[in-house]
Amino acid sequence: MNKHKIQEILHRPYLRYGLILLAGLFLGWLIFSGSPSGGDVTSPVGHHDHDHGEDSSVWTCSMHPQIRMEEPGDCPICGMDLIPLQTNGSGDISVDPDAIQLSVEAAALANVQTTIVSRQNPVKEVQLYGTIQVDERLSQSQTSHVSGRIERLYVSFTGESVRRGQPLATIYSPELLNAQQELIEAAKMKDLQPALVQAVREKLRLWKLTDEQIARIEQSGEVSPLIDVVATSSGIVISKNVNQGDYVNTGTILFNIADLSRVWAIFDAYESDLPFLKVGDRLEYTLQSLPGKTFSGRISFINPILDPATRTAKVRVETANPGMELKPEMYANALIDAPLKQYNNEVVIPKSAILWTGKRSIVYVKQPDTETPSFLLREIEVGPSLGDAYVVLSGLNEGDEIVTNGTFTIDASAQLAGKRSMMNDEVGRVVMGHEGHTMNGSTPATTAPATGYEGHNMQAAASGSEHAMLAVQGLCEMCKDRIEKAAKSVIGVNTASWNLNTKQLHLDFDPAKTSVDAVSKAIAKAGHDTDKYKADKATYDALPSCCKYRD
Repeated sequence: MNKHKIQEILHRPYLRYGLILLAGLFLGWLIFSGSPSGGDVTSPVGHHDHDHGEDSSVWTCSMHPQIRMEEPGDCPICGMDLIPLQTNGSGDISVDPDAIQLSVEAAALANVQTTIVSRQNPVKEVQLYGTIQVDERLSQSQTSHVSGRIERLYVSFTGESVRRGQPLATIYSPELLNAQQELIEAAKMKDLQPALVQAVREKLRLWKLTDEQIARIEQSGEVSPLIDVVATSSGIVISKNVNQGDYVNTGTILFNIADLSRVWAIFDAYESDLPFLKVGDRLEYTLQSLPGKTFSGRISFINPILDPATRTAKVRVETANPGMELKPEMYANALIDAPLKQYNNEVVIPKSAILWTGKRSIVYVKQPDTETPSFLLREIEVGPSLGDAYVVLSGLNEGDEIVTNGTFTIDASAQLAGKRSMMNDEVGRVVMGHEGHTMNGSTPATTAPATGYEGHNMQAAASGSEHAMLAVQGLCEMCKDRIEKAAKSVIGVNTASWNLNTKQLHLDFDPAKTSVDAVSKAIAKAGHDTDKYKADKATYDALPSCCKYRD
């Protein structure tokens, strides 16, 4: 019975077709499930492309861009997680291989701004700080011409205004009384002893009695022990040195009076700014107490002696003060535009465009005729500072478009890409895979960036030049500029850096073109003693006073 029912079920058509279908699917699975060889042939293209993309990606460290790994992991130097290296994927054939490319969106996010280089006559802005002072030529000291007691003071406080001829004080003087009595007695014998009368009169004139007063004493025969001290000039009492009742001697200073109709603006100029200042230059200054007002004048005097403590020299500007707005000891800020006559029609760029690292000064120049914004590192030689700008002596041409904002962002991209940057002078071989590891997991010394003068030595070795140190005498920044300029003037010298504290000059030079001996001679010729050669006396005496290093 059961067997019969089973046979009946198997003979149903839909069941028979279902079993055939299942058997076919099972056989297909067995055939196409993939032996190892079959998998390679039948892998989808998309899957193959994906695996290829993973194999070709490069991983780097954000802090050590010289690290290149073929797979994610940790940085062998600092242990940070590696990040995928971003590529621009641009197919622009006009782009320099060493250039850094940023998409338009990335440049906008980094606020990258550029400026076209132009030539101009450099003008240096010199900032000065100082105070308003009394014109010393318009200051008078009021003294007592006789000894005695101050009976009365007509000026009782500092800052009071006085007029010429105005009484300042009354002095009781017994000596004056005796001299007047001598005059009366001598007048009685003027026919017999005229010389005696003249001598007594002259004595009273020395005590600042007028001829009219002397004649009145002779005629009236009246004497008085009191004498007035009168002002010899108009002005403001800037100091009061006595009080009523004080005893004074001949020559005692009672008051100091200054005429403030003209004043001095005295500014402190650092020795580095003195070459850009000269007598006759027009100068504008402002006062903190009078905002919105600008005063001007011409430099009338520059003190030839520097303050040894502040290393500054006094610069004087004379200014009229009819309204008495300018008061002594007011703070003043001055700004003077000093044309650099030794530099004409030079390239001038903003300070924000320059990156400094050691002795290198670099900028990023935008590449022309590229679809994607591209920037190429370029080393330049800078001249004097103009405040917010620098004179460029070499490395840039008129019409070049340089980055003036966002320079650090572009340089960081260069470091991550392993290209030339402010931290990497030359593009070296990047570390790939496990080449960056040693047996203990550390990084070889060749991958570590050089610091200090080790970098000079490594660079010198790579370029076939030599590094040397030379002791050179000097005292200030002007000495530093003069020494380095003299060393660089020798053909074959690549770099020259003098340290003010150690008095050591570090040289990188081509031994085939020059020697340490030749550099030493050139420095001594400029006025600075070295270990081998001494500057002659005439050259040394011609140096500025701040550069005199000999005892």
